Amino acid sequence: MGLLANSGKTSGRTLVQSAARLIQRSGRKVFCDHATAKLAGLKCASLPDHRALAEQVDLILVFGGDGTMLGVAREMAGLRTLILGVKVGGLGFLTAIQAPQLALALQQIWAGDYLIESRPLIQASGRAQGQTISELALNDFVISRGATSRLIQLAVTVGEEELTRYRCDGLIISSPTGSTAYSLAAGGAIVSPDAEVLTITPICPHTLSNRSVIVPMNSVVKVTVLSERVDTILTADGQVQMPLDTGDFVQVRKSKHAVRLLRLRGSSFFQTLRQKLHWSGSNI
Repeated sequence: MGLLANSGKTSGRTLVQSAARLIQRSGRKVFCDHATAKLAGLKCASLPDHRALAEQVDLILVFGGDGTMLGVAREMAGLRTLILGVKVGGLGFLTAIQAPQLALALQQIWAGDYLIESRPLIQASGRAQGQTISELALNDFVISRGATSRLIQLAVTVGEEELTRYRCDGLIISSPTGSTAYSLAAGGAIVSPDAEVLTITPICPHTLSNRSVIVPMNSVVKVTVLSERVDTILTADGQVQMPLDTGDFVQVRKSKHAVRLLRLRGSSFFQTLRQKLHWSGSNI
């Protein structure tokens, strides 16, 4: 089994050490990346990066929050290695288990008492400042204004048909997995992760009738920058950024790659919603 931690969260050190001990006591071998080995002081087989680690193991325990999970998901795109998120930090929809559940979760995994969810990534391709771009995201792509407090103008088509022209602070194109991230905060719908759709959500649109739009996941959503003299930025999963100029465009579609998330039996997406969002019926 592989262990991978957010090296910036020293609060996860003890939890990683506990996981390593539990795995070793079970007679299984522990692998980790160099940064995790340094963080937790582990003496185990270590690999230089996330992808190299994923190629050596069947399952990786990722210690961190959703940001850590998103980075790992992009780096592991196309691999069949399972990922299980262990929460270290604040609110997280991708981290499946809490720290006190770790020992029991490992017992369930070793007993084969789990399910596998395949989550598709989305891909953005196009032109940015004269360069061809191609990026992956698990949650979303966001086209937004820079530091200047001025609206940007974006033309959006779905397939061959014009959707509309937005004047807004930005636009979010999210996967089903990303519906509970920035899109939710901007007023978008919550989408079940097995739904085959993309969600297009404007951020603070000038026209109040502009609402979040849901389209089939096999659609190609093209966004062209119309605004002039306003800094415009494309962001993948809130982590990878690139500037856009007037006339630049981005096409977002379903990627051929997916990530495989491990889910323990007895848990579900709707149970997670009730707990994380403190809905009626939650068990906190």
